[in-house]
Amino acid sequence: MPLKPLGLGDVVSASFATFGRYWKQLAGVMLAVLGLCLLVMALLAGIAVAAVYDHIEPVFDPPFGQDPAAEHLTPVIVAGVTLFVLLSAVGLLSMAMLTAVCPAVLQQAVLGRPATFRAMWRTALRRTPSVLGTLVLTGLIAGAPVLAAMAVWIPVMVVSVSGDDPSPAALALLPLLMLPAIPVSVWLGTRLGLAPAVAVMEKAGPVTALRRSAALVKGDWWRIFGITLVGSMIAMSIAYMIQMPFQLVGMFGMVPLMAAAGEGAEGTDPSTGMIVALVFGFLCIMVGGAVSQMFQIGYTQLFSNLLYVDQRIRRENLAQALLAELADQAPAAGPVPTPSDPPADPPADTLAHTLTDADAPTVAHPDRPEPRPEPEPDTLPDGPKDD
Repeated sequence: MPLKPLGLGDVVSASFATFGRYWKQLAGVMLAVLGLCLLVMALLAGIAVAAVYDHIEPVFDPPFGQDPAAEHLTPVIVAGVTLFVLLSAVGLLSMAMLTAVCPAVLQQAVLGRPATFRAMWRTALRRTPSVLGTLVLTGLIAGAPVLAAMAVWIPVMVVSVSGDDPSPAALALLPLLMLPAIPVSVWLGTRLGLAPAVAVMEKAGPVTALRRSAALVKGDWWRIFGITLVGSMIAMSIAYMIQMPFQLVGMFGMVPLMAAAGEGAEGTDPSTGMIVALVFGFLCIMVGGAVSQMFQIGYTQLFSNLLYVDQRIRRENLAQALLAELADQAPAAGPVPTPSDPPADPPADTLAHTLTDADAPTVAHPDRPEPRPEPEPDTLPDGPKDD
């Protein structure tokens, strides 16, 4: 990526370039995370079914004209709610790890350095708790206006429905409440959208990452919102184009099955060819969905993380700091790349100058004066390195 303030075209091209160069590392970590996630989910579902196995048939297939008994219904409901909570927690944890790996890759991509699966996995694993905290807090904060609107509307709707003469005004109240709630939620979500990148690249805690994201977005909200919206649309469009061929192949693979089902007699056992066609069709659809989701998650996160780097370049002269640190670490490696259109006479308070000042702000925390520690293996710009 060019070491300069990034426009929309720069962010789009740099996201594709980063994804193209590091797709093996990204895909490897994502497949490992998704594989573990599915394994744990299947194990939890199996345990839940085994725990209430004796109650399933009386609940879902009771005698004709009878309701399921409470002694059977209660364990099934408790097991279902518990399973839902556990599956949601596993899914959120997996999403946090997938979100953490993209900034770890971008740390290397900013300076064009190679990355390994092991280094990316270790960095993502270490920063997953912090990223998980940022995702949970961001969801709670950004979703608070919508939750407040629902908390007002649901009691009104319940009272209206339970009355003798339900009022249609209660149903119309929801759009009126959502009209101000949704824009506020979008504003908060955009303001806190850079927090996962801060949590990984600056090794910040969840609260610090949220504050840092709000500070970086302040004054550029419309620009970041617009670029993020364009990036999301690009990711969804390409993900749909990736998934479509798999769906078409899967659907065509099921055509013989559907034709045989229409011609066969009722009660006839399915043939081997029908089973193979069914399995092949479902596998194609599942593989296409998984590949498209991996691309959409990876590209969207890289897009957002590049906006974080762009904001630091614009506000904190990160480009000069990166060049200075490259020059210090590799003096004999040849000429150091220069940012596009650098200022003729950079100001004295740039980060490149403060790197040599023991009392100046650090690169990771430019707003907090403290002695700059030795660069750690996985901090920006020196990203995670394989042992």
